[in-house]
Amino acid sequence: MIDSINYRGPDDKGVLFIPGIGLAHARLSIIDLTAAGHQPMASRDGRFQIVFNGEIYNFKSLKELVLDYPFKSNSDTEVIIALYEKFGTSCFEKLDGMFALAIYDSQTDQLVLARDRMGKKPLYWAKFGDTLLFSSELRALIIHPLFKKEIDLVALRKYLFYEYIPTPATIFKNVNKLEPASYLVFREGKVKIEKFWQPDFSETKISFEDSAMALDTALAGAVKKRLVSDVPLGIFLSGGIDSSAISYYAQRDSAQKIKTFSIGFNEKSFDESLYARQVSEFLGTEHYEAMVSAKDIIELLPEFPNIMDEPMADPSLIPTYLLSKFTRANVTVALGGDGGDELFSGYPMHQADIPAKIYEKIPANIRKRIIEPAIYSLPVSHNNLSLDFKLKKFISGFDIHPRYRHHTWQASFIANQQFNLFSSDTKSQIAGSNVFDDIDRYIRESGTDNFSRQRDYLYFRTYLMDDILAKVDRASMHNGLEVRAPFLDRDVVNLVNTFPNEFKQRGLKTKYILKKVMEDKLPANIINRRKKGFGIPLALWLTGDLKNFCNEVLSNENIKSTGLFNWDYVNTIKQDHFSLRSNNYKQIWTLMVFQMWLEKWGK
Repeated sequence: MIDSINYRGPDDKGVLFIPGIGLAHARLSIIDLTAAGHQPMASRDGRFQIVFNGEIYNFKSLKELVLDYPFKSNSDTEVIIALYEKFGTSCFEKLDGMFALAIYDSQTDQLVLARDRMGKKPLYWAKFGDTLLFSSELRALIIHPLFKKEIDLVALRKYLFYEYIPTPATIFKNVNKLEPASYLVFREGKVKIEKFWQPDFSETKISFEDSAMALDTALAGAVKKRLVSDVPLGIFLSGGIDSSAISYYAQRDSAQKIKTFSIGFNEKSFDESLYARQVSEFLGTEHYEAMVSAKDIIELLPEFPNIMDEPMADPSLIPTYLLSKFTRANVTVALGGDGGDELFSGYPMHQADIPAKIYEKIPANIRKRIIEPAIYSLPVSHNNLSLDFKLKKFISGFDIHPRYRHHTWQASFIANQQFNLFSSDTKSQIAGSNVFDDIDRYIRESGTDNFSRQRDYLYFRTYLMDDILAKVDRASMHNGLEVRAPFLDRDVVNLVNTFPNEFKQRGLKTKYILKKVMEDKLPANIINRRKKGFGIPLALWLTGDLKNFCNEVLSNENIKSTGLFNWDYVNTIKQDHFSLRSNNYKQIWTLMVFQMWLEKWGK
């Protein structure tokens, strides 16, 4: 099992067997590179054993709480086990960082699993009989002889909608992802899960100017604590405001030039390397850049299931993987800008909320009889986020409750499309399931009636965690690279959650307060340029270089062999895309990723 994820920790490996339990760890050495940091690690009397993936940024200050502990290392791992010995499970709320960990108590025969506040580090678990399995990645669980491969059709339905499977579900029945800010206790064959933190959305009473100053201080502190490392460190720099802000704070407080890394695309409409170079020159960083061709990406697309062992259809996984590989050749740790869009309402969907309020007021018969037919009659373009694609996505979100609109705008297969996609047998098995039940649960959990705050919490618990963070974790750790996210710092998140929505978004202007904080620190065109994202021209490639591969993966034989899907509908969405009758790249790619995953992991 540990050998299957050895790339996550190529520096050291440890395996421990105690009657009734086995623990294993693959180590990526970041803090305390000596043998004293080896895992599994025992407590001073051997009662507790820990395996831990991640970084605890406040471990030195937490050491003050356990001064009587005879530390043998300078690692954050040993601080966790000392804290657990003294405080038990209440120690998790003291940890400032990213973590997935397991602690075994040999005296009580109890195992505890815990995952960080924002779900930055993955943690899968499954119970088969009286045996609990856990791992950082699904592939390690699959190897265990007790593991049962049984596709969860409700989870598949959610994957086809969201393009990922929302936590706590996985693609397999009886296999789970531990929720963020939670710990699991396994004792005497029983599982109990508790939360140790919940976001507080109580609105701030301080002014915009004071909030901006507080944000400036919090971001500076978040970056500073993430620059602590005993190995070489750098920053992912795309040239967008998020990664540029991280680079600014890092370089400002460094006596040496900070290393920054970016990749550029030969296809100009997708290339941001010019902006990354501009920011690097402005800040004075030591910049590294690699150019990537369509051929480089296309050759890697079939490797999707090797990187991602659970279906996840975000095609930017591949450029993220290439960036991680390029960066790892120079450093072992990188800081990234993940979380900025979710914290500061930075996505185009946030902007779309403005015209959506106007569109809702138009009588339904005018929308249905005049506006929507006109939009559907627009000429189809396969260019990146073309006007017809955006308008068709926009109107797709108006036959449902507004709370589901953002996820519908992002979705691959919405309800009526799923009805056409699934085979009769599959439809009968998922009848009555609710693709939105995770959204409903998280809205209740948010503890607020404010729409914008509910929306923010939904992004934290769905798209950010199960797409963005999952993608970055697998792409980076597959290359033995650790990526840290200053925007998801405990203090930053707690602060920004108190901001009223108008601090984050004013009209169509997103990330308002962040842009105000950075306006005297970065070039104006970097702060004000439109969001580009880390996309690839998949719609175009599916009609050209990827067409044969698409037909091979989504062949009549492959589709019919699963018994899950209706071949005629699958063939229709392919042919409509190939002939430019519609832009179905999201649906096609989502199906391709599942079929590739099924071939490698599901059989």
